Amino acid sequence: MEGNVKIKLLLPSLVLGASLIGSTFVAANAIYQVKALSKGISVTGSVDRTVRSDTVKWRGTFSRRVAVDGLAEGNRLIKQDLKETQNYLKDHRVADAQVTINPVSITPTCGGQQQYYYDGKSCGPNPVVGYTLTQSIIVESDDVDGITLAAQLATNYLLEKGIIFSSDPLEYYYGKLADLRLDMLSEATKNAKARAEQIVASTGGRLGPVQSASMGVFQVTAVNSMEVSDYGAYDTSTVEKKVTAVVRATFALE
Repeated sequence: MEGNVKIKLLLPSLVLGASLIGSTFVAANAIYQVKALSKGISVTGSVDRTVRSDTVKWRGTFSRRVAVDGLAEGNRLIKQDLKETQNYLKDHRVADAQVTINPVSITPTCGGQQQYYYDGKSCGPNPVVGYTLTQSIIVESDDVDGITLAAQLATNYLLEKGIIFSSDPLEYYYGKLADLRLDMLSEATKNAKARAEQIVASTGGRLGPVQSASMGVFQVTAVNSMEVSDYGAYDTSTVEKKVTAVVRATFALE
């Protein structure tokens, strides 16, 4: 009987002791995990550069409308328009090697309510009353300012010559992005390290070596643009561009 009493008295103590041991283990494990998590710091670094486009692409189109029996005349006129356009380009010092001349396309002009089949060559139940002949040229050059001016003046000049000419928006490119990307990623990594050092210094710690780094967004936008894309962006509408490189880096803590 006395032995049973002692066992009953010891059981609560054993349970309490086991609980304390378990709690101590959990607390110690939690502290270990916190310390493990605090062994590194992840930051994002970025750098911007302003560049000027070194290539311009200009697409212009001219067309003629003729009657249903006027294809031969339309062909003569479109050749004449091309010749006049080529002369205009030469006057603006555009070399033949910089010009791509696309083939003439012909689409029907439909009587009544316009209706086209998928191939663009038929008016369906409506009669064909004429044709539109269209030809386009593409100019690619490193003379960014010269081509920009030529494109701005082309429509008015050629319209005065009786040519129905229209220009697409100019496209501007920077051809040295591959080299620039390497330099900027290095600078972005340095920027990430500087940010990490500031954060760690404010807590009295010391920053260790980089543990990992990955490239984030690399994008080309207009200088004053606030555009941000997860997949990057490439602006072709402006001569002056802002190039942004982002790096995500993790550093050890000492």
